[in-house]
Amino acid sequence: MQKNVIMSVDHLSKDFVIRGKKLGEKSKLLHALSDVSFDIYEGETLGIIGESGCGKSTLGRCLVKLHKPSAGTITYNGKDLWNLPVYEREAARRDIQMIFQDPYSSLDPRKTASYSIEEAMKVHHIGDTARERRQKALEYLQEVGLDIQHMERYPHEFSGGQRQRVNIARALSVEPKIIVCDEPVSALDVSIQAQVINLFRRLQKQFNLTYVFISHDLGIIKYISDRIMIMYLGRVMEFYTSEGIYADPKHPYTQALLSAIPPESPFEKKERLPLTGDIPSPIGDQVGCPLAGRCPHCTERCKKEIPKLVDTGDGHMVACFLYE
Repeated sequence: MQKNVIMSVDHLSKDFVIRGKKLGEKSKLLHALSDVSFDIYEGETLGIIGESGCGKSTLGRCLVKLHKPSAGTITYNGKDLWNLPVYEREAARRDIQMIFQDPYSSLDPRKTASYSIEEAMKVHHIGDTARERRQKALEYLQEVGLDIQHMERYPHEFSGGQRQRVNIARALSVEPKIIVCDEPVSALDVSIQAQVINLFRRLQKQFNLTYVFISHDLGIIKYISDRIMIMYLGRVMEFYTSEGIYADPKHPYTQALLSAIPPESPFEKKERLPLTGDIPSPIGDQVGCPLAGRCPHCTERCKKEIPKLVDTGDGHMVACFLYE
């Protein structure tokens, strides 16, 4: 069955300027994203995983137009997201929503849950009257497991899991097509995480949503994702289906990452593949593979050239000279 590409990212890069602290000191560039390319299919969950500082959140913010890319393009439904005509920009902004990591700072502490949801609908011209918007706000709160008694509560009166449910309801209220989830459960208790993850899955089927799910939790990513993208220092290391990556990790970084998952049984012996050495700086010129200083298979070529993503079969993409 042919899958419909809803969003395409092509050679995306994002640099941040770091200004010199001393008088006369030159500014430097921090390379948060470097030459990132991938497609997102309608109705799927694309998981993005990697260490802290690998560029996951920066990528998510580029997709929702919070960061402007330094190079490359983001195409939504066949059109360049950053060069849309004025009359199409609002529709695209409504179609692509984001749920942030910290549910408390994502809400206005002076506004009730109902107000936050109704305000989003009002901005995007959903609902003809205030009464209709209020009714819709209640319906979306009920969809995420809250009820009428929660409508007039302020953020500080909710638990962490309830706050995140309010954020999910607010995102749903504008009828989006894509939701970028930036570590949406990492700030929640483990017992609540499972409830919210299952809520995400139910809502995806009910509203035909497409997720870009960013996390550093290997278990959650495996559970919720259809395809997984492994990132390291602003670059894509490996890209394949969820089952394929966990069953047959090819990149040395992916192998080391998955070896860190604790075994299911305390009696099961599992070999750990530690990465020694220092993480290279993302500031300044980037030479060679970003993993070269920590990789057990490093060669002289790895220190001088940056490997490109190659298909090792059946769409399993790996950025490593071992598979050329």
